Amino acid sequence: MATRTKDYYEVLGVAENASQDDIKKAYRGLAKQYHPDANPDNPEAGERFKQIGEAYRVLSDPDDRKKYDQMRRLGALGGFARGGRPGAPGGARGFRFEDIADVGGIGDIFSSIFDFGRRGQKQRSGPERGRNVEYLVEIPLRIAARGGKVKVHVSINEECAVCDGSGAVPGSELQTCSECSGQGTVSFGQGGFAVARPCPACLGRGYIPTSPCSACGGRGEVRTRRTISVNVPSGVDTGSKIRLSGQGERGPGGGTPGDLIIKFRVKPDSFFTRQDLNLVVEIPINVAQAMVGSRVKVRTVDQKKVVLKIPAGTQSGTMFRIRGQGVHKEETRGDQLVKVRIEVPEVLSDRGRQALEELAEAEELRH
Repeated sequence: MATRTKDYYEVLGVAENASQDDIKKAYRGLAKQYHPDANPDNPEAGERFKQIGEAYRVLSDPDDRKKYDQMRRLGALGGFARGGRPGAPGGARGFRFEDIADVGGIGDIFSSIFDFGRRGQKQRSGPERGRNVEYLVEIPLRIAARGGKVKVHVSINEECAVCDGSGAVPGSELQTCSECSGQGTVSFGQGGFAVARPCPACLGRGYIPTSPCSACGGRGEVRTRRTISVNVPSGVDTGSKIRLSGQGERGPGGGTPGDLIIKFRVKPDSFFTRQDLNLVVEIPINVAQAMVGSRVKVRTVDQKKVVLKIPAGTQSGTMFRIRGQGVHKEETRGDQLVKVRIEVPEVLSDRGRQALEELAEAEELRH
């Protein structure tokens, strides 16, 4: 039987701006109070326990909570809160997700909020495409600047090979889910309307295995870990993404796999700082090098050394440019900017001190 779920914040008895710690604390207390084992003669406690678990599952996940909050705000909009379709008379008691599937993209918003759609009806729609997986990968600046290969270890959910995603021991019987009457979805009530979402009891399949598969625990999917070699294009920066087609989760029922979306985060470097396509470094030189000029070797991102000429009279903070040694992106190449910092030695040799004293005396006489 389809059920309506109360406001998740009300279920847990917390405020809308409650912290994750407050939510966890409220959940633990209520779960202990309404656990079926502690209330064997109270069937309503079991239903309450389910609501508490569902509320905590959504509110404890930052992404799901954000989407849920979006839905609650949409529920407060005049047309949808008071009536079915915009401008329709009467209440919204029978208002459902399907009613707004074609209303100005609102259906797409609600679909994204709880990933409703394919997984709620997968046994009735046959093979379907697997879900995309987004994975964050940290890379060193050198690879970001020049490109290269990195190995990525990705944990994803895949259809159980033992039971072919049914969640049941091969050959065993399946029984219709009593929670959703075999529909695979339940009604989620919020703000005067209802949204259909996958049934939490049967995981959207519409049935319950009488003999759960031991390999996946009856879920129909297992967590696996893959090692993938990823070609990193040169010029990527933190936030850049690439899509690897067919490397996501395998499709239920023999459907095609989804994609793996790699999102990069460039690790800070102890020597180089990136500014767009340029790489900035700072090197120390001594007073003598700055006064009479010198040649110094500067390391590039390729781990090579480039000789940089320091003209006589160079001031601290002067910036020099080594062309073509910055970040490469497609046909464009940035530069390496070298900032010099004059360091004054704390200890001088007798000869060095004498030379500087003579220089200081000459400057005094000149002025």
